[in-house]
Amino acid sequence: MKNSAGIVFRSVILILIGIAIGFFVSDNNYNNHNLGFSLGNNDKVSKVLNLVKNNYVDSVNTDSLQGVTVNNLLQSLDPHSLYLQPQKAQFINENLEGGFTGIGLEYQLLRDTLVITMVYPDGPAAIAGLTPGDRVIKVNQKPFSGTHLTADGVNNIFRGENASEIALSVLPPDSSALKVYTIKRGHVNLSSIDAAYMVAPTIGYIKISKFALTTDADFRVALNKLKTQGLKKLILDIRENGGGYLNAATALADEFLTKNKLIVYTKGDHEERKDYFATDSGSFQDGKLAVLIDEYSASASEILAGALQDLDRAVIVGRRSFGKGLVQQQFAFPDGSAVNLTVARYYTPSGRSIQKSYKDGIESYHNEIAERMRKGEFFSAQNNLNDSIFKGTSAYHTASGKKVFSGGGIMPDIFVPQDSAQNTYLIQQLSNQQLFTAYVIDHMQPALNTFTTSDAFIKQYAVSDDELNRFIVYASKTIKEMDSQELRLSAPTIKTLLKACATRFKWGDNAYFEALNNEDVTLQKAIAAIE
Repeated sequence: MKNSAGIVFRSVILILIGIAIGFFVSDNNYNNHNLGFSLGNNDKVSKVLNLVKNNYVDSVNTDSLQGVTVNNLLQSLDPHSLYLQPQKAQFINENLEGGFTGIGLEYQLLRDTLVITMVYPDGPAAIAGLTPGDRVIKVNQKPFSGTHLTADGVNNIFRGENASEIALSVLPPDSSALKVYTIKRGHVNLSSIDAAYMVAPTIGYIKISKFALTTDADFRVALNKLKTQGLKKLILDIRENGGGYLNAATALADEFLTKNKLIVYTKGDHEERKDYFATDSGSFQDGKLAVLIDEYSASASEILAGALQDLDRAVIVGRRSFGKGLVQQQFAFPDGSAVNLTVARYYTPSGRSIQKSYKDGIESYHNEIAERMRKGEFFSAQNNLNDSIFKGTSAYHTASGKKVFSGGGIMPDIFVPQDSAQNTYLIQQLSNQQLFTAYVIDHMQPALNTFTTSDAFIKQYAVSDDELNRFIVYASKTIKEMDSQELRLSAPTIKTLLKACATRFKWGDNAYFEALNNEDVTLQKAIAAIE
């Protein structure tokens, strides 16, 4: 599933490719290895599994049990060494390889009907003529709508071999006549770039969602397009970017650095130190640069932010990053499952490791972000510095001598507190229940159709108080109890998200972030910093 990132907006929008990449995804700097072996008969794990298979009181799926056993072993080492089931390994690798085989659309299940919410440009669905708002009633001439649809069931039906065909009987918006589309499955590109546009006459904005094989190429295309529109300075947004390939991070860092600058180095007990240096091929080596980060910027994102901070190449704006400084290598099993095993640590140019501690166990590690909020670190830079990992004298400095910290993520140069009104429990409920997009589908399409461009809609349309009230009444059919104080506090954010979701529904991700960023304090701080 794809999470449409925003202020706190993580709606569950399902894509026909599977699951999104979380911050635990490996920084795969190595070739995948196939583990064509089985555990020996003399080891205890194999003996116990055989005992269970042959003697346990009930029937047990030993394949599943083996996966659990392997994962528990790996998780006892560190939080990022993982066992991946075949389907999960496939989906993760597809996302990082920059594309997948399918028809290329996103959807929402609304009243047991699949409603298309986005059609990927140049994909099979787009070529066939499908549009947002279309409802899929039949698939291959068989009833589809009203058949107790689930995400897994939909994916099983829509996925298939390259060049295989699927017939969709579709009901367009405001029509009672079915249209039948025969679509041939094919390659669908997944860009790493969520948005790229000009936020000021000479300042461009590029948002990167992950570090995949195509990230550097995607970035160059976006940057060159903005240069033709007058870009001289750049804001790079890697908030909520959970990482990806290490090589993708170093390639992107290379775009901003001059020849022979050290970007990062890696080493482990079984891995010799490996240094990554910039070349002289960067496409933005001189212009002013700001990088936006938050607590969900992890792994490859931190490699990039750490290098640019240590070398005084960019101003880092936002909140402390996640704190993942471990490198994973993927080892594949013959059945398609895989192990992501931590093989090295990475270090920024100043020599710091930003990996946060996991000595208190996996549960404590994954609750650390919530603990930061409890301690007020999202709202005060000083509360971050009061953490024991940042107290005392730092051994690490940037090229110009500025003090930087290790052991707990990247501390921004300019701290921007989280707006509590943008992260209320009510906003989370509305997002998790997909009610913003559902309301757009059910009630906002007539208003959208009065605008021919996203620019006109963003500049001229505002969600009125009456529209807000209608949305609350609509949402109350799903969320039975809403706290009145939270509702008052959340009202401006709800308006922003409704407008942004409407914009995305008709014009896509780029327009979505343009609408969303109009109220983004972190972006405004970054603009001020480089102006």
